[in-house]
Amino acid sequence: MGKMQKVRAKKHLGQHFLRDLSVAEDIVNAMSLHGGYEKVLEVGPGMGVLTDFLVKKEGFETYLVDIDTESIAYLYAHYPELAVSERIIEGDFLRMDLEKRIGRPLGVIGNFPYNISSQIFFKILENRHIVPEVVGMVQKEVAERIAAKPGSKTYGILSVLVQAYYETEYLFTVPPHVFNPPPKVDSGVLRLRRNSTEQLDCDEKLFFRVVKQAFGMRRKTLRNALKSLLTDELRGLEVLNQRAEQLSVADFVSLTQKISG
Repeated sequence: MGKMQKVRAKKHLGQHFLRDLSVAEDIVNAMSLHGGYEKVLEVGPGMGVLTDFLVKKEGFETYLVDIDTESIAYLYAHYPELAVSERIIEGDFLRMDLEKRIGRPLGVIGNFPYNISSQIFFKILENRHIVPEVVGMVQKEVAERIAAKPGSKTYGILSVLVQAYYETEYLFTVPPHVFNPPPKVDSGVLRLRRNSTEQLDCDEKLFFRVVKQAFGMRRKTLRNALKSLLTDELRGLEVLNQRAEQLSVADFVSLTQKISG
């Protein structure tokens, strides 16, 4: 199958194929093996532009997962050594049992499809106990949002939840012309490295709920946004005069502790 045919085949997945090999190499070289993982899963490898560099890099085994059957056929044809060792997986990354299928610890890398990039990061958060490092290329505004600091207009749900468990770096910007088809916006490359927080010092399920509810009405003060979670005793807390984007991860942990009583 020709590359242009494959581009058309995956257009519905929101994926834009990287064709600049130097950018691909930089993305792969950003993996530092933080946390001592020996297996790397590439999400949505498509035509193998990143894969070509991954399979040459020493220190880990490469696994590939793609939901598109035509991509899988291409990968089987071009990476027979991965096919023989059952490291090419046809399936949905968002539904995979990563530990059961691949093991731990596990690095994740990819040129992530724009239309599911946030879902990919939520999946990684669910598997934070086995994923010590992630290098991913996403839409620039999503990358900036994840790496944003408190007080920024782009600081939001993903910023807080990801930064609660990962040190987050915005590495570099990638312009549209190096993709086929070119997206209408710039892309950004992120690196996440698992921090030392094994478990937050609060009810983690409640923490996720507090963060999501707080940013769900980000223009309102926390007193109004979190109204359904507050007792009469808590409504006088000074922190509730602020808006969600003003709180750090530690502030949200502290607030969750108070709400849980």
